Amino acid sequence: MRPVRARSDGESLKHVAVPYDSDERFLDLAVPRVRAALDEGRRVLVITGAAKLAQLREALGGDAERVDSRVPASWYDHPYRMLAAYHEYTRGRRTLVIGEPSWTGMSRRQVRELIRCDSVINAALRATAAIMLCLYDLRRVPEAVLHYGPVNHPVLLGSEGEMASNRFVEPHELVLHDDQAPLPEPPGDAGTFRFTARELKRLRHHVGDYARSAGMDRNLITSLVISVSEIAANSVEHGAGYGTITMWTGDGELVCEIADPGGALDDPLPGYIPPEPESPRGYGLWISRQLCDLVELRAEDGLLRVRLHLGMGA
Repeated sequence: MRPVRARSDGESLKHVAVPYDSDERFLDLAVPRVRAALDEGRRVLVITGAAKLAQLREALGGDAERVDSRVPASWYDHPYRMLAAYHEYTRGRRTLVIGEPSWTGMSRRQVRELIRCDSVINAALRATAAIMLCLYDLRRVPEAVLHYGPVNHPVLLGSEGEMASNRFVEPHELVLHDDQAPLPEPPGDAGTFRFTARELKRLRHHVGDYARSAGMDRNLITSLVISVSEIAANSVEHGAGYGTITMWTGDGELVCEIADPGGALDDPLPGYIPPEPESPRGYGLWISRQLCDLVELRAEDGLLRVRLHLGMGA
């Protein structure tokens, strides 16, 4: 590894992986950096478990009142919304964010998407004046997650200070397990509906009726209908002008796949980064990622498949 060149203006993202192996080491790393950030006039956010937040507040004394805090469950459970929350918190201000997910109890899918979104931070927040310290408790973090610390972070903080990671990979080059595998085929009893521009309203009714009959929570049906409508409208406007939707249920969720025979992926990070307010395009996948639990995309042989997953609710 090579030493990191000091930033001269503080106007670009600094994304740092911070491994530690004890509560004392956590405080040694966090307390001076929080105080320095406060002295610089930065807004400070700390996201970690209640016990560590209490330790940090005690160590900071009166400065603790100047620090925002969140618990991991409210911040990391939905990786796509995490990106939006980081974007909202850091945009237009100088910030320090110290973050630590609670990996215990997460599904394999949640872990994978959280690792991916941690990488996307490098692109989504590149122009922000943010310092982001991502904590890795070596006593608790799964080995598979630790592997991606140096991959997702340009900078590592160790006993010798900050060093550049020679394993860092740009977000659009990151390939995780199953990324290039074919999507499993829908079950044989899945329902399919073909749509054109004239049938988008009918499509929305069709999706809503299917979700209700499947037993989806009423509050989630609107999210599903909006998501499907956004993707289908993209197919009509920017793709072949028509497409098909296939729907099925399984494992406590409803899955909708929109297939567009004229679609293509020209964005290396589709739907992960919010479009600029003046942009006329790019909202469909962004909105769908915010509303759904998982969005999968595959583009093969001229066919773009967008698969939306949303839990059925209580």
